[in-house]
Amino acid sequence: MAKQPKRIQAWTGDRESLLPFGDAIKLVKDNARAKFDESIEIAVNLGVDPRHADQQVRGVVNLPSGTGRDVRVAVFAKDAKADEARAAGAEHVGAEDLFEKINGGFMDFDRVIATPDMMGLVGRLGKVLGPRGLMPNPKVGTVTPNVGQAVKDAKGGAVEFRLEKAGIFNGGFGKDSFTQDALEANVKAFVDALTRAKPSGAKGTYVKRISLSSTMGPGVKVDPASLNA
Repeated sequence: MAKQPKRIQAWTGDRESLLPFGDAIKLVKDNARAKFDESIEIAVNLGVDPRHADQQVRGVVNLPSGTGRDVRVAVFAKDAKADEARAAGAEHVGAEDLFEKINGGFMDFDRVIATPDMMGLVGRLGKVLGPRGLMPNPKVGTVTPNVGQAVKDAKGGAVEFRLEKAGIFNGGFGKDSFTQDALEANVKAFVDALTRAKPSGAKGTYVKRISLSSTMGPGVKVDPASLNA
């Protein structure tokens, strides 16, 4: 049998039992021993089938402690709205010029925001932005006349969530350098947002399983009841 790497041998704690979410976060932090600031991630298995229209789960959550990462924002807007987006810190702002750049392969951004009047233009980028989950959508606040606030939200901790085909949500909610309290606040906000987004077609147990992990660390199981999920 192949010998496990030293980093795996060094993992500690109970990784088989369901733990209260605070204990699970502490264990994840204890096992985050890489030489870089590891991301802390959550995986939630929901009791829905996203292939059905009445069981879609999608929304946005504002993490109270932020994400710990620099979010690059592209905004489709003109005139005063373009100035508003730049003042709020958007890295890329434009209309037809930004369309041409993205259509030509430019993808140096993490979030796309658009004013409603720009959606006729942005819609033509559906095949480029859609598969990457970057298409602006009014349901998650990325199609809005208030682009300044949308940019600030994106940079301040607003995270869009969208269920994968298997009914699983995966996402980051902070860094190992965050305090225990900051990570607890973020994961609670995440799960609360998923619970509020429960679709009308969901039957039976909604939040089935939750696990937490760091970039290089093991998965740790969370007792959903500890989050009132």
